[in-house]
Amino acid sequence: MSARAARLLAWGERTRRDLPWRRTRDPWAVLVAELMLQQTQAVRVAARYEAVLRALPTPEACARVPVGEVVRAWAGLGYNRRAVSLHRAAVVVTERHGGRLPDDLAALLALPGVGPYTARAVLAFAFERDVGVVDTNAGRVLARWEGRTLRPREVQVLADAAVPPGAGWAWNQAVLDLGATVCRRRRPRCDACPVRESCAWASAGWPEPDPAVGSAGVPGSQSRFEGSDRQARGRLVDALRAGAVPAASLAGAAGWPSDGERARRVAAGLVRDGLAAWAPDGSLTLAGLSPSRTTRSRR
Repeated sequence: MSARAARLLAWGERTRRDLPWRRTRDPWAVLVAELMLQQTQAVRVAARYEAVLRALPTPEACARVPVGEVVRAWAGLGYNRRAVSLHRAAVVVTERHGGRLPDDLAALLALPGVGPYTARAVLAFAFERDVGVVDTNAGRVLARWEGRTLRPREVQVLADAAVPPGAGWAWNQAVLDLGATVCRRRRPRCDACPVRESCAWASAGWPEPDPAVGSAGVPGSQSRFEGSDRQARGRLVDALRAGAVPAASLAGAAGWPSDGERARRVAAGLVRDGLAAWAPDGSLTLAGLSPSRTTRSRR
């Protein structure tokens, strides 16, 4: 084991964040956490994680309810298409894998909504495999360690090569914590870094540009949310959780009372993505839920 690996593992053991999904090796519970964590802060996920698991404790339990019920359980997390992906993945796991998540990378990647990061996270955090898990935090750490912008193919190779044999779970947790709490995007706390002496960027005196900017696995800034279609989608889904939305109320529910055409376009996008459905009476409902089960009075 390299000196850097030993130091980082020791640091991780001392400082590891106590997050609820780190207390389990259940592959389904890990998958649920990883889908929840996509583009959502850990503190928000921690507040909802156990409630979601109680509602959807197994792949079979998730697969047998309408997708709309999964979207309801997803309340407060945003990016609601992930709820649809979770439901679709549960159906595949139930029908093709006997209700047990596969421990094979190719089979995991074949599940709906499961990409390279999520598949490797399940392998590392549920099955304790020695694979590198590359999210935004890990990608930033690796680029700074190397002191250069990394291409997509090499970042995974470097991540896999860095994992000490037999320490896949602890290593990846330490790397993710390092990126989240020390090797931050803005104002990195290099004075608190346990492996600063083996960081090429720090050793070079932190020259600009930051090698993490534009590196594989490290996304750029996101488009403005306020007034966007994303904001309207979220508003509509929140309204649908309470009940069917009549066609005449779509614009108001989307936050654009004077732009019915735009509201209907956003609603059509929800239908296209499997989040919602048009009822025979023209109202919008969560997918898989009939208006009679969801309609509430609206003034």
